[in-house]
Amino acid sequence: MTHYKTISELFKANEFPPPENPLLGVLTFEQAEDCPFVEKEFTMAFYGISYNKFETGTLFYGKTKYDHDNGSMAFVKPHQKIKMDNLKNAEKGFLLYIHEDFLFNSNLYSEIKKYGYFDYEVNEALHLSPKEEEIIWDLFNKIKSEYYNNQDDFSRDIMITHIDSILKYSQRFYKRQFLNRAVLSGTTVSKFTDVLTTYFENGSFQKNGLPTVKYMAEKLNLSPRYLSDLLKQETGKTALEHIHIALVMEAKKLLMSTDKTVAETAYQLGFENAPYFSRLFKKEVGQTPTEYRERFLN
Repeated sequence: MTHYKTISELFKANEFPPPENPLLGVLTFEQAEDCPFVEKEFTMAFYGISYNKFETGTLFYGKTKYDHDNGSMAFVKPHQKIKMDNLKNAEKGFLLYIHEDFLFNSNLYSEIKKYGYFDYEVNEALHLSPKEEEIIWDLFNKIKSEYYNNQDDFSRDIMITHIDSILKYSQRFYKRQFLNRAVLSGTTVSKFTDVLTTYFENGSFQKNGLPTVKYMAEKLNLSPRYLSDLLKQETGKTALEHIHIALVMEAKKLLMSTDKTVAETAYQLGFENAPYFSRLFKKEVGQTPTEYRERFLN
């Protein structure tokens, strides 16, 4: 599998027009129309942001397939595997490649790592409304204009500002998509709770210990980061926090139905550190395990 270390290497291999800046690649589908990707499977050492709509073919990143019937934005982090097969563009789109070094000494150098959607799968791409698409294209065209206009001392800061705006707007648009998804397909938290309940009731907890966020995401056909962000939007709590809440419910049952000490209860629940279990319990219940048990004994 090919790994592109630089943007220039990617552009040269695929016969794209040479990049104006070795650390930033800006390309429209029109510019790349006669330059199909020569590699069907590859990774990159830089970020990729794109607006896509394909007439035919398939695109994969992560483990899932891109739905080419809908135009949407995709976000790829460095070293994430990309796979494509017989892609044909249906409408205009763009490709934006950003090397981390381009952002050096700017706030975005660290901030870009906080955008969770770079960890989403393709089937969790951002589908834009016409108004949202207009906003994104306006920002991209401002970047493109600066990119091809004899870059000077101000160009980098101006382009970073617009890239930052694309990321912030994308975050906002994802929140809208979360809400729409909840209305169309039912709340994620109820499905999440069903999977958790089944896990505890069928003995999986006793055999395998606490379920991971990855396990829960796979059961719901979502990526772990997308699941956590979706739950956070719906309930204010992440996937891991919901798992901890379910664990506390199991702890309550043990504290009420057995004579095990708090430490023994913690170990049975998979905690190697009993004080950590007590802190988690108090955070969720408002009482320590001992206080909770004593309340029902008195």
